[in-house]
Amino acid sequence: MNAPALHSRLAEQGKLLALQGGHAEALRHYREALRLASQSGAPEVVLRHYAWCVLESLERSGAFEEVLSFCQRVEAHYSRQPPSTELARLDLASHREHQGMALLGLQRATEARERLEAAVTLAGPGRLPLSERVLSWLRGGLHVDARRLALEQERHRYWSVRPEAVNPSIALPLPPPVAPR
Repeated sequence: MNAPALHSRLAEQGKLLALQGGHAEALRHYREALRLASQSGAPEVVLRHYAWCVLESLERSGAFEEVLSFCQRVEAHYSRQPPSTELARLDLASHREHQGMALLGLQRATEARERLEAAVTLAGPGRLPLSERVLSWLRGGLHVDARRLALEQERHRYWSVRPEAVNPSIALPLPPPVAPR
């Protein structure tokens, strides 16, 4: 059996850090994993997975404007290359879901509702249960507070970086960043 690629080991360390709430350091690991994976010609699925980890750490750390920017780049990509497969449609719908959650974090409920509606419409019924749940609250005129949203995100397994999805035995930390002189 081959040893895991360096990018994979760095990404696993990023996941461990993210699970501990160390999102700034997790992002450093994910970004380096993305860089190395890209340089080594890793499959697109690997690059997408690492990018998804970046998105989640941004969202979990409250960097909602960065999440919106990230998702807008995904939208731009799909406007140039419309999703032609079910997987690509679900990818776009999932990014719209994350946009909606970020907009809720920014207290922009009307825009959040629009994004979540677009996500559910694209994905189809039952594919994004968290979005459907939150939409039911928004349609009913309810305020969606951060605590309740976080509980629903956990309940619906919204996050892909979860303890059972991490392999700590291969994780490799980056050296500490060099401080400027």
